[in-house]
Parts: sequence; C-alpha cells; structure tokens
Amino acid sequence: MKDRLPPLNAIRAFEAVARHLSITLAADELNVTPGAVSRQIRSLEEFIEQPLFVRGHRQISLTPAGEQYFNAVARIIEELRSATRKLKRPPKRRQIKVRAYTTFAMQWLIPRLASFHQEHPKIEVLLTASLDPVDFHKDDLDAAIRLGAGDWPNCNCYVLSDNVLAPVCSPALLDTGPGLHGPADVAEYSMLHSLARPDDWAHWLEATGVIGQVDARAGMSYQSSSMAYAAAVGGQGIAMAQLFLVEKELREGTLVRPFEQSVDMGAYTYYLLTPKHRPESEDMATFRLWLLEQARQTRNAA
Repeated sequence: MKDRLPPLNAIRAFEAVARHLSITLAADELNVTPGAVSRQIRSLEEFIEQPLFVRGHRQISLTPAGEQYFNAVARIIEELRSATRKLKRPPKRRQIKVRAYTTFAMQWLIPRLASFHQEHPKIEVLLTASLDPVDFHKDDLDAAIRLGAGDWPNCNCYVLSDNVLAPVCSPALLDTGPGLHGPADVAEYSMLHSLARPDDWAHWLEATGVIGQVDARAGMSYQSSSMAYAAAVGGQGIAMAQLFLVEKELREGTLVRPFEQSVDMGAYTYYLLTPKHRPESEDMATFRLWLLEQARQTRNAA
C-alpha cells in the first residue's frame, strides 16, 4: 500500500508560513483567516507526528525538522509552478530573467549584453532593475546581481567585481574653486551621494584620515549612483565611484580621479546569485559562464 500524501491545503499553508515566518502574512497571501492557517498547520503536524514550528511570543520559527521539510516542499512547489507555466504559456522564445541594480545594469551589464545576444541569439535576457531584496522562492527570477558580502542564504554566490571606491569629477571642475590639494579639500565642493550607498564617502574619508575634518553626509544626494556619476560629468561636484562602473568615463576623460587614494571594500562587492533549491537551466548556465568571463576580463583590465 502506498504512503498517503499529506493534505495538500495544509502543505500550501505550511509553505507560506515557513516562507514568511508569519501566520498573518501567510493568511493574507492565501486569502484565508489566520485561524484557518493555524488549523492547517496543526493538521499537518498531526499527520507528520512531530512539530514543524516553535511558537514564541508574537513570532514563530522552524524546528530543524520543519526547516528540512520546508526546503523539500519549496523545491517541489517551485517545480510544480514551473511545469504549470510551461503548459499554460509555452514560451515563444527561450528566456532567462535577471534582476540587477539600475547603475550596474546601465554602466556595466547593458553595454556588454549585445555580445551575448550575438553569441546566443536564441536566448533572451529579460533584465529588470530593483533595490528590493531577492527571494527566489517568491520572485520569478533565474538570477540576480546583488551588492553584499557573499553570504546570502540558499543561494549560489559568484563574485563579479572588485569594489574599489575613489572620488571622481569632471576635469573642468579642477579649474574652478579653491582646488583639490588634499583629501580634506573635498569639503570645498559639492559631494555627490547615492541614496543606495550612503556610506561610501565615509569609508573613503576615514581611510584617508580626514573623517573628522569633513562632513561625510554633506552635499547632494541622488536615487542611484548612475545619477551621481552623470552629475559629476556635468561638473556639479565630486562623486564617490565604484571604479569598475566608471571605467568608460575615466578612459574617455569625461571623469578624472583627483586623488590616488582609494578604498578596496574586499568581499563586500557585486555577486551573481542563483537559487540553490532548483536546478539551473542550460540557458542560465550559458549566461552565467558568459557573465563570469566578462567579469574576469574587467578585473584583469583594471
């Protein structure tokens, strides 16, 4: 006699609660009451004959058994979703979905994508930009490019770049104002910031020993680094740049480095993330290998 399957509604409730670690959020997602979700979880725990969650005051967490079960359930549900999508909407083209930051996409990835499409014309890269955290269990993505220390859970993480910070400005700016003779002189100009990376100036000022002489938050702020770089090209001030993202501007002379001092952020850099809980498609593997080779060439050219 075959083993009975657990109640499928209870499985749906368990997956949602385990993903959110919240009965209330899971209930909202499933359009049922929190009480109904709690009853489904209890029925599943009775079926499995062991607890899947530790209930605390206003919070819950997975037991070791619950975490093991969630990893298996999430993988199966994702495979079911994928199989359903293929039956409902047969893809007209082979497509991989990648999320990046606006600046990374505009300054580095998009200028290189033409070569990928030339080499692999049957693979379409659907590129989106967002600052939101990536959740491969919930988001319809094959990969993401994120800035961090390389410690994202349940993800394969591949280093893409060196993250070296240094001030950049228009060469015309050097001919105006009191001049830039030492790091503390940046206070005499507009310091350009990215809201996405508000601490970059502080890192550089601390490394050059003038953090006590310059207000690291002074100046103008922009939504993205690409906006700050454009403002710097326009002579509006000095931007703190990730050097590999302004290599074209430095090479063409629209931006220059007024100081030799830089800060290497080490492991805190850009990574390609792919989900561990589902197998990598052949097309995604092709894109990953191409992207890592482009990244290697960029690092070697620096």
